[in-house]
Amino acid sequence: MTSTTLRLLFPQWQGGNNPPYHLGSLLLSYLSPRSDGPIESVPVDEPTTEPQPVVDGITAKPQIIRQLNDAVTLIEKHNPDSIVVFGGDCLVSLAPFAHLLNKYGDKLGVLWIDSHPDVQTAEQYPNAHAHVLGALIGTGDKDLVAHVSTRLNPSKIMIAGIHDPLPYEAEYLASHSIETVGPEKIKKDAKDVTEWIERENIEHLAIHIDLDVLDPSLFRSVLFAKPGRGEHDFGNVAEGKLSMEDVLNLIDQATSKAEAVGLTIAEHLPWDMLNLKNMLSALPLMK
Repeated sequence: MTSTTLRLLFPQWQGGNNPPYHLGSLLLSYLSPRSDGPIESVPVDEPTTEPQPVVDGITAKPQIIRQLNDAVTLIEKHNPDSIVVFGGDCLVSLAPFAHLLNKYGDKLGVLWIDSHPDVQTAEQYPNAHAHVLGALIGTGDKDLVAHVSTRLNPSKIMIAGIHDPLPYEAEYLASHSIETVGPEKIKKDAKDVTEWIERENIEHLAIHIDLDVLDPSLFRSVLFAKPGRGEHDFGNVAEGKLSMEDVLNLIDQATSKAEAVGLTIAEHLPWDMLNLKNMLSALPLMK
Protein backbone atom coordinates (compact mmCIF):
# COMPACT_ATOMS: atom_id res chain seq x y z
CA MET A 1 0.00 0.00 0.00
CA THR A 2 1.41 3.38 -1.03
CA SER A 3 1.44 6.21 1.49
CA THR A 4 -0.17 9.39 0.18
CA THR A 5 1.04 12.88 1.07
CA LEU A 6 -1.32 15.67 0.11
CA ARG A 7 0.05 19.15 -0.42
CA LEU A 8 -2.54 21.75 0.47
CA LEU A 9 -2.08 25.33 -0.68
CA PHE A 10 -4.19 27.38 1.72
CA PRO A 11 -3.58 31.13 1.28
CA GLN A 12 -6.05 32.16 3.98
CA TRP A 13 -5.43 35.66 5.28
CA GLN A 14 -8.72 36.43 7.03
CA GLY A 15 -7.88 34.42 10.17
CA GLY A 16 -5.08 36.86 10.87
CA ASN A 17 -6.90 39.71 9.12
CA ASN A 18 -3.67 40.42 7.24
CA PRO A 19 -3.80 40.39 3.41
CA PRO A 20 -0.03 39.74 2.87
CA TYR A 21 -0.49 36.20 4.22
CA HIS A 22 -2.05 35.39 0.83
CA LEU A 23 1.13 36.16 -1.12
CA GLY A 24 3.18 34.50 1.62
CA SER A 25 1.36 31.21 1.07
CA LEU A 26 1.81 31.31 -2.70
CA LEU A 27 5.53 31.97 -2.32
CA LEU A 28 5.95 29.08 0.14
CA SER A 29 4.43 26.72 -2.39
CA TYR A 30 6.59 28.12 -5.21
CA LEU A 31 9.81 27.83 -3.18
CA SER A 32 9.19 24.27 -1.97
CA PRO A 33 10.71 21.20 -3.62
CA ARG A 34 8.58 19.57 -6.31
CA SER A 35 6.27 16.72 -5.37
CA ASP A 36 4.82 13.81 -7.31
CA GLY A 37 1.88 13.55 -4.93
CA PRO A 38 -1.52 15.24 -5.10
CA ILE A 39 -1.71 19.02 -4.77
CA GLU A 40 -4.88 20.94 -3.98
CA SER A 41 -5.60 24.62 -3.49
CA VAL A 42 -8.29 25.90 -1.13
CA PRO A 43 -10.30 28.70 -2.79
CA VAL A 44 -9.69 31.90 -0.85
CA ASP A 45 -11.13 35.34 -1.51
CA GLU A 46 -8.63 37.80 -2.98
CA PRO A 47 -7.00 40.06 -0.40
CA THR A 48 -8.64 43.38 0.31
CA THR A 49 -8.00 46.20 2.72
CA GLU A 50 -11.75 46.67 3.24
CA PRO A 51 -12.93 46.04 6.82
CA GLN A 52 -14.02 42.43 7.38
CA PRO A 53 -17.35 41.59 9.06
CA VAL A 54 -17.23 40.44 12.67
CA VAL A 55 -19.64 37.57 13.44
CA ASP A 56 -19.83 35.90 16.87
CA GLY A 57 -16.87 38.06 17.85
CA ILE A 58 -14.68 36.60 15.07
CA THR A 59 -13.29 38.63 12.19
CA ALA A 60 -14.44 37.38 8.76
CA LYS A 61 -16.09 34.31 10.29
CA PRO A 62 -18.31 33.52 7.25
CA GLN A 63 -15.29 33.44 4.91
CA ILE A 64 -13.25 31.42 7.41
CA ILE A 65 -15.96 28.77 7.83
CA ARG A 66 -16.50 28.51 4.06
CA GLN A 67 -12.78 28.04 3.48
CA LEU A 68 -12.59 25.54 6.32
CA ASN A 69 -15.39 23.51 4.75
CA ASP A 70 -13.63 23.61 1.37
CA ALA A 71 -10.39 22.41 2.97
CA VAL A 72 -12.22 19.49 4.57
CA THR A 73 -13.73 18.52 1.20
CA LEU A 74 -10.33 18.54 -0.51
CA ILE A 75 -8.75 16.49 2.27
CA GLU A 76 -11.57 13.93 2.25
CA LYS A 77 -11.20 13.61 -1.52
CA HIS A 78 -7.73 12.12 -1.04
CA ASN A 79 -7.91 10.73 2.52
CA PRO A 80 -4.12 11.22 2.75
CA ASP A 81 -1.82 9.51 5.23
CA SER A 82 0.12 12.76 5.59
CA ILE A 83 -0.41 16.43 4.76
CA VAL A 84 1.80 19.43 4.02
CA VAL A 85 0.07 22.80 4.35
CA PHE A 86 1.31 26.05 2.87
CA GLY A 87 -0.40 28.85 4.81
CA GLY A 88 -1.70 31.47 5.21
CA ASP A 89 -2.44 32.27 8.80
CA CYS A 90 -2.21 29.69 11.60
CA LEU A 91 -5.87 28.68 11.37
CA VAL A 92 -5.00 26.65 8.24
CA SER A 93 -3.85 23.80 10.53
CA LEU A 94 -7.36 23.15 11.86
CA ALA A 95 -8.81 20.92 9.13
CA PRO A 96 -5.58 19.01 8.30
CA PHE A 97 -4.74 18.27 11.94
CA ALA A 98 -8.36 17.25 12.64
CA HIS A 99 -8.05 14.76 9.77
CA LEU A 100 -4.80 13.38 11.20
CA LEU A 101 -6.40 13.04 14.65
CA ASN A 102 -9.16 10.95 13.10
CA LYS A 103 -6.59 8.75 11.37
CA TYR A 104 -4.02 8.26 14.14
CA GLY A 105 -5.92 8.98 17.38
CA ASP A 106 -3.86 9.01 20.57
CA LYS A 107 -0.74 7.88 18.69
CA LEU A 108 -0.57 11.41 17.20
CA GLY A 109 1.33 14.18 18.91
CA VAL A 110 1.21 17.84 17.93
CA LEU A 111 4.50 19.75 17.98
CA TRP A 112 3.42 23.38 17.88
CA ILE A 113 6.49 25.50 17.05
CA ASP A 114 5.37 29.02 17.83
CA SER A 115 6.05 31.98 20.08
CA HIS A 116 2.34 31.93 20.97
CA PRO A 117 0.03 29.09 22.06
CA ASP A 118 -3.01 29.99 19.87
CA VAL A 119 -5.49 29.00 22.58
CA GLN A 120 -7.44 32.26 22.81
CA THR A 121 -11.14 32.64 22.04
CA ALA A 122 -13.27 35.45 20.64
CA GLU A 123 -13.57 36.80 24.17
CA GLN A 124 -9.87 37.59 24.23
CA TYR A 125 -9.13 38.34 20.55
CA PRO A 126 -11.23 38.54 17.36
CA ASN A 127 -8.70 37.08 14.90
CA ALA A 128 -9.20 33.32 14.72
CA HIS A 129 -5.60 32.42 13.89
CA ALA A 130 -5.04 32.75 17.64
CA HIS A 131 -7.85 30.23 18.36
CA VAL A 132 -6.70 27.19 16.38
CA LEU A 133 -4.94 25.03 18.97
CA GLY A 134 -7.71 25.67 21.47
CA ALA A 135 -10.27 24.56 18.86
CA LEU A 136 -8.35 21.31 18.28
CA ILE A 137 -8.55 20.67 22.02
CA GLY A 138 -12.28 21.48 21.97
CA THR A 139 -12.48 25.00 23.39
CA GLY A 140 -13.67 28.20 21.77
CA ASP A 141 -16.09 28.90 18.93
CA LYS A 142 -18.59 26.08 18.39
CA ASP A 143 -18.36 26.24 14.59
CA LEU A 144 -14.58 25.79 14.67
CA VAL A 145 -14.74 23.05 17.28
CA ALA A 146 -17.46 21.26 15.26
CA HIS A 147 -14.79 20.33 12.69
CA VAL A 148 -12.79 18.40 15.28
CA SER A 149 -14.53 15.04 15.77
CA THR A 150 -11.51 13.50 17.52
CA ARG A 151 -10.39 16.01 20.14
CA LEU A 152 -6.71 16.59 20.78
CA ASN A 153 -5.67 15.43 24.26
CA PRO A 154 -3.64 18.29 25.83
CA SER A 155 -1.03 15.75 26.98
CA LYS A 156 -0.26 15.11 23.28
CA ILE A 157 0.81 18.73 22.72
CA MET A 158 4.24 20.29 23.01
CA ILE A 159 4.52 24.03 22.34
CA ALA A 160 8.11 24.84 21.42
CA GLY A 161 9.56 28.33 21.23
CA ILE A 162 6.94 29.95 23.43
CA HIS A 163 7.91 32.63 25.93
CA ASP A 164 6.12 35.39 27.84
CA PRO A 165 2.54 34.16 27.28
CA LEU A 166 -0.30 36.57 27.99
CA PRO A 167 -2.15 36.07 31.30
CA TYR A 168 -5.11 34.20 29.76
CA GLU A 169 -2.73 31.99 27.76
CA ALA A 170 -0.59 31.17 30.80
CA GLU A 171 -3.71 30.25 32.79
CA TYR A 172 -5.02 28.05 29.96
CA LEU A 173 -1.72 26.21 29.55
CA ALA A 174 -1.51 25.57 33.28
CA SER A 175 -5.13 24.45 33.67
CA HIS A 176 -4.80 22.02 30.73
CA SER A 177 -1.29 20.84 31.76
CA ILE A 178 0.11 21.57 28.29
CA GLU A 179 3.85 21.03 27.96
CA THR A 180 6.02 23.89 26.73
CA VAL A 181 9.70 24.46 26.06
CA GLY A 182 11.24 27.90 25.69
CA PRO A 183 13.74 29.22 23.15
CA GLU A 184 16.81 28.94 25.37
CA LYS A 185 16.22 25.24 26.10
CA ILE A 186 15.63 24.56 22.39
CA LYS A 187 18.94 26.20 21.54
CA LYS A 188 20.65 23.92 24.06
CA ASP A 189 18.99 20.62 23.07
CA ALA A 190 15.65 19.01 22.26
CA LYS A 191 15.57 16.70 25.27
CA ASP A 192 12.22 18.03 26.57
CA VAL A 193 10.59 17.22 23.24
CA THR A 194 12.07 13.74 22.76
CA GLU A 195 11.23 12.82 26.36
CA TRP A 196 7.64 14.00 25.81
CA ILE A 197 7.35 11.83 22.68
CA GLU A 198 8.59 8.76 24.54
CA ARG A 199 6.53 9.42 27.67
CA GLU A 200 3.28 9.87 25.71
CA ASN A 201 3.94 6.89 23.41
CA ILE A 202 3.64 9.14 20.37
CA GLU A 203 4.27 7.37 17.06
CA HIS A 204 3.21 10.12 14.62
CA LEU A 205 3.76 13.88 14.67
CA ALA A 206 1.80 16.79 13.24
CA ILE A 207 4.22 19.71 13.15
CA HIS A 208 2.99 23.29 12.98
CA ILE A 209 5.59 25.98 12.26
CA ASP A 210 4.51 29.57 12.75
CA LEU A 211 7.37 31.46 11.14
CA ASP A 212 7.06 34.21 13.73
CA VAL A 213 8.87 31.83 16.09
CA LEU A 214 11.98 33.01 14.21
CA ASP A 215 14.01 35.95 15.43
CA PRO A 216 12.89 38.92 13.26
CA SER A 217 16.46 40.23 13.16
CA LEU A 218 17.48 36.98 11.43
CA PHE A 219 14.43 36.38 9.21
CA ARG A 220 12.59 39.44 7.94
CA SER A 221 9.44 37.92 6.41
CA VAL A 222 7.45 37.85 9.65
CA LEU A 223 4.95 40.11 11.36
CA PHE A 224 7.43 41.62 13.79
CA ALA A 225 9.78 42.69 10.99
CA LYS A 226 7.12 44.83 9.31
CA PRO A 227 8.88 47.78 7.66
CA GLY A 228 8.28 51.06 9.45
CA ARG A 229 6.88 49.42 12.58
CA GLY A 230 6.73 51.60 15.65
CA GLU A 231 8.37 50.68 18.92
CA HIS A 232 5.01 49.85 20.54
CA ASP A 233 3.06 48.58 17.51
CA PHE A 234 2.69 45.03 18.84
CA GLY A 235 2.30 45.80 22.52
CA ASN A 236 3.47 43.00 24.81
CA VAL A 237 3.10 40.19 22.25
CA ALA A 238 6.12 37.87 22.32
CA GLU A 239 8.52 38.01 19.37
CA GLY A 240 10.42 35.02 18.03
CA LYS A 241 13.85 34.11 19.35
CA LEU A 242 14.87 31.08 17.28
CA SER A 243 17.02 30.69 14.19
CA MET A 244 16.16 28.44 11.25
CA GLU A 245 18.93 26.11 12.39
CA ASP A 246 17.32 25.88 15.84
CA VAL A 247 13.99 24.89 14.28
CA LEU A 248 15.53 22.35 11.92
CA ASN A 249 17.55 20.75 14.74
CA LEU A 250 14.42 20.54 16.88
CA ILE A 251 12.43 18.85 14.13
CA ASP A 252 15.30 16.51 13.28
CA GLN A 253 15.46 15.32 16.90
CA ALA A 254 11.67 14.98 17.17
CA THR A 255 11.34 13.00 13.95
CA SER A 256 14.06 10.62 15.10
CA LYS A 257 11.51 9.44 17.68
CA ALA A 258 8.22 9.69 15.75
CA GLU A 259 7.11 9.79 12.12
CA ALA A 260 6.12 13.16 10.69
CA VAL A 261 2.64 12.92 9.14
CA GLY A 262 1.68 16.60 9.20
CA LEU A 263 3.59 19.78 8.43
CA THR A 264 2.18 23.28 8.34
CA ILE A 265 4.23 26.36 7.49
CA ALA A 266 2.25 29.45 8.39
CA GLU A 267 2.34 33.23 8.78
CA HIS A 268 4.86 34.02 6.06
CA LEU A 269 4.83 37.79 5.49
CA PRO A 270 7.19 38.57 2.58
CA TRP A 271 7.26 42.33 3.05
CA ASP A 272 9.96 43.03 0.44
CA MET A 273 8.21 40.89 -2.19
CA LEU A 274 4.88 42.58 -1.47
CA ASN A 275 6.41 46.05 -1.78
CA LEU A 276 8.19 45.03 -4.98
CA LYS A 277 4.92 43.62 -6.36
CA ASN A 278 3.19 46.94 -5.64
CA MET A 279 6.06 48.87 -7.23
CA LEU A 280 5.92 46.75 -10.38
CA SER A 281 2.20 47.38 -10.73
CA ALA A 282 2.83 51.14 -10.57
CA LEU A 283 5.57 51.23 -13.25
CA PRO A 284 4.92 52.37 -16.83
CA LEU A 285 4.30 49.69 -19.48
CA MET A 286 3.27 47.19 -16.76
CA LYS A 287 -0.49 47.55 -17.05
